[in-house]
Amino acid sequence: MTSKTILITGCSSGIGLDTARRLKALGWIVFASCRAQVDCDARVAEGFAAPQLDYEDPASIARCAKTVLEVTNGALDVVFHNGAYALPGPLEDIPAEGMRTQFEANFLGWHDLNRHLIPAMRRAGHGRILFNSSVLGIVGMKYRGPYVATKFALEGYADVLRMEMAEVGIHVVLIEPGPIETDFRKNAITQFDKWVDWESSPRRSQYEASLLDLLKKGGSSGMQWPASAVTDAVVKAVNTNRPRARYRVTTPTHAMAIARRLLPTWALDWVLSKG
Repeated sequence: MTSKTILITGCSSGIGLDTARRLKALGWIVFASCRAQVDCDARVAEGFAAPQLDYEDPASIARCAKTVLEVTNGALDVVFHNGAYALPGPLEDIPAEGMRTQFEANFLGWHDLNRHLIPAMRRAGHGRILFNSSVLGIVGMKYRGPYVATKFALEGYADVLRMEMAEVGIHVVLIEPGPIETDFRKNAITQFDKWVDWESSPRRSQYEASLLDLLKKGGSSGMQWPASAVTDAVVKAVNTNRPRARYRVTTPTHAMAIARRLLPTWALDWVLSKG
């Protein structure tokens, strides 16, 4: 193959789909994987190769990796881990099984896919592993605990993997978006309804007074950036000879990274509690 190849997860909509379309237009061979087969079928109709991959299903991870490596003759250039979702709510109301599934989808499945792909990248002597992290991998916010926990874990994981892979020519990059216009909140509401028994919570009156609206409708409307802002960062990361360890996307991400470094914990907690 003469064109560069990339596997992107979470291509049903939003960031994954925007990145897949941009790189395809730039001449890349794009494997636009999706969790649901119906979304894979939609990507195939657009002209993509679209292997099905569900990070909570190890068998689908293995099948996807096998398919991609067979088509690329074992020489995949880039994987962009993007598929993820949030389980919102106060941590005391999150059942352990809900937390487990959040880590399977947002962290453990990503590691599993890496384990299938890194040997091929090692043999080729090059490769790039991109992780879509978040401003919530830099700072935590109330009622987003499970998602924050997975992104903090991802940030540490990527730092270690970057150091370990440097000697074999594999670059590891974190993309750190802030608020992006996607279906993220809609998907989060589905997870909340599935896992959180708010009517049995000691916070029931708080849920009824304001918390349900906050979790399902959001707080005060703030600026959101288009998915293309993340794609811009991905394009830079895959095309430069020496990618940065982190690409911060949106003003809030830059601001929170500075606040994390400069503010004492009590002051940062106060700022973050204001939403």
